[in-house]
Amino acid sequence: MTSFDSSPQLGVWRALLALTVVFVMLATTGWTAVRQHRGAASPLEATLSAWERGRIDGRDLPDADAPAARLAQFFASLTAHQSARLAARYPLAVGNMNGAPVELRYTANRIALQQARRIERERMHDDRLSPVGKQTAERRMKRFGVMSRPHRQVLAFDPMGSGRMAEVFGDLPRAERVSVVVPGVDTNVLTFERTQRKYAAPVGMAQALYGAERKARPGARTAVIAWADYTTPVGLGVDAATSMRADDGAIRLDSLVRALPGRTPVALYCHSYGSVVCGVAAHRLPPRVTDIAVAGSPGMRSDSAAGLGSRARIWAARDSDDWIQDVPHMEVGGLGHGADPVSAGFGARVVSADRARGHTGYFEPGTDSLSNFAEIGVGGYDGVRCAGGDPGCREGISGTAAA
Repeated sequence: MTSFDSSPQLGVWRALLALTVVFVMLATTGWTAVRQHRGAASPLEATLSAWERGRIDGRDLPDADAPAARLAQFFASLTAHQSARLAARYPLAVGNMNGAPVELRYTANRIALQQARRIERERMHDDRLSPVGKQTAERRMKRFGVMSRPHRQVLAFDPMGSGRMAEVFGDLPRAERVSVVVPGVDTNVLTFERTQRKYAAPVGMAQALYGAERKARPGARTAVIAWADYTTPVGLGVDAATSMRADDGAIRLDSLVRALPGRTPVALYCHSYGSVVCGVAAHRLPPRVTDIAVAGSPGMRSDSAAGLGSRARIWAARDSDDWIQDVPHMEVGGLGHGADPVSAGFGARVVSADRARGHTGYFEPGTDSLSNFAEIGVGGYDGVRCAGGDPGCREGISGTAAA
């Protein structure tokens, strides 16, 4: 009789057992954690429906789902006054419309946020809500007020459910290089920005990256987008163990990238479950996406970097005490997200994450991971520090010492 101890398949059996245990735990603790809103009317859908029936000075409005280039042509044909009227009349539609001028989207979303703030203020005094519901309404009211301030550049906003949001740092229309931060689990309008653990939230991540890029290349025109414009999994439940949320997020991410102004290079920074989104999107993303960097990744729904089907350079970082390393990196029956991106067999360019701590510390100022992300963002590949000090992660990149 063959002993399992001597079988070359022992590692596979152990991994399968570990995966089964993990997902049984996830199923019993998190299967029902996903908050759905069946039957609830979406303010965004209502505004889009009104847009479909709308006109501007006798002209029909184009399909809101038309290609970004077609929508850009439409807005270019309008006067500033006409554009402002559309933003005021259909703020959620214009604010989330790929192809609408960036500055107009900022204006429209400011209006939409102010409207959402008034609604939440009313809900705070709604006796049909529980004390917890009233408290949540108050928190949302305050968040929407902060985000509607004149200096905030909100590129996308949807108040429905837990909410979606995206914010720009820098001058996006004039940027020579654009970076997009894609966050993971439990990201919503209330966790989009934090005072405590600032750099674990999308706004803090993007602000840190924007500052680091400016430090890496002073005078460079860069822009960074904190992109939480997809519905993330809630908690470490089955939703987080499958690609369902990532499938929708990937479509939205591709639409964002294709609608960005100009033809500037784009780098994606995908944290935790965000790396699943980027992995699913990779094969469809346009060539302007030159780099995809993942941090604390549970997997990218692929067995290898080559298997992603992208021409972008694939980078990976993980610090030594990130708990994600203990999650089985495999996919069985739709559960799990595939191979470990920092493993030698995956084929990513593995960069140093020295001084980063835990699962959410990759964008902390002073860490190697943030410094490396900034160098990638400005195209300074020669300044990237590879994991273990081996320059192999820069191999084959034109203009670097390891080329």
